[in-house]
Amino acid sequence: MVKIQEIPLNQIQRPLPRQNDPQKVKYLMESIAEIGQQEPIDVLEVDGRYYGFSGCHRYEACQRLGQETILAKVRKATPSVLKMHLA
Repeated sequence: MVKIQEIPLNQIQRPLPRQNDPQKVKYLMESIAEIGQQEPIDVLEVDGRYYGFSGCHRYEACQRLGQETILAKVRKATPSVLKMHLA
């Protein structure tokens, strides 16, 4: 089951390093500042902890804007599902 909710940015772990396109982050910052975040990021919830694997540009844009929360699609998962995402 997936639910959409606001999650504190500082509670989302990003276990895989990503290279972000600075221009895309800048564009998203302008868009989010003007009309708000339109598309939630995808987050896995495993044992009460949040792990983000997609939406890295939106995540960075919200972080740079000083937002405390981000809109996320949260899917509960088991530790074994988390391991598959890390493989």
